[in-house]
Amino acid sequence: MTGAPASAAGGSGAKPVRGGKLGTAAVNQASLWNIANILTMVRLLLVPGFVLLLFHNGGYDPVWRSFAWAAFAIAMITDLFDGHLARAYNLVTDFGKIADPIADKAIMGAALVSLSVLGDLPWWITGVILARELGITLMRFWVIRHAVIPASRGGKLKTLAQGTAAGMYVLVLTGPLATLRFWMMMVAVVLTVVTGLDYVRQAVVLRRRSLAAERAAVGRTAEALNEAAGSPGAVATDASTSGVPDAGAAGVTDAGVSGAAVRVSGGSTAVEPTVRARDGAEAER
Repeated sequence: MTGAPASAAGGSGAKPVRGGKLGTAAVNQASLWNIANILTMVRLLLVPGFVLLLFHNGGYDPVWRSFAWAAFAIAMITDLFDGHLARAYNLVTDFGKIADPIADKAIMGAALVSLSVLGDLPWWITGVILARELGITLMRFWVIRHAVIPASRGGKLKTLAQGTAAGMYVLVLTGPLATLRFWMMMVAVVLTVVTGLDYVRQAVVLRRRSLAAERAAVGRTAEALNEAAGSPGAVATDASTSGVPDAGAAGVTDAGVSGAAVRVSGGSTAVEPTVRARDGAEAER
């Protein structure tokens, strides 16, 4: 890991410590206007620009579609760099956590929907990919309290295949290249479905493990409380007064505590009333 430039660390000018790791001051002072977030913002701004370029002059002009492809390619390239820079230079921010996945879905969704509107891409392909992306996003929120689903190698291959296939569809290709882009899109669809099912499996497993761990933690806490309640020094007295005559009915007071029991940690020990206590009661009577 290399040190972060001052501008990437919020413009504070803090220098990284020796060994390539950032100092605490630089990490804490990372602001919204760092290089990773700027790349994410650029990608968001490229979405409407890409759509305008693609539909310019009727949507079938090879020159304007080449410009649209360039905007799409830049957006996909920035997707590769912003996350890496944020992690490498400790520039992760709340804005980046929210905006980065939105920008990813926005540029791909805009490309797929636009190509389907132009009639270049079947709607069922667009529907499968967008349904998968939306479903996985919602599922991540479903399990976020229990665990975070890491990005898998299959997911990265899926993103690469989708970007390559969509980019080829943006360009006006004919002949063997047109056939190649179709099969590339089929590969992207297969990876989309397979990785989506794998994410669902991971989410279910992680959620079950998390719930089991929570139940085990509650059980251990209950056992600890029970052990603490029965630890040496905690003595509870249980005085039984059953069989003692009613003072109001007999007109006498019986101070005997026959049947009284004193619980001591480690076992119950019954202590019989002393003779002197009974004698005192008899004398008082």
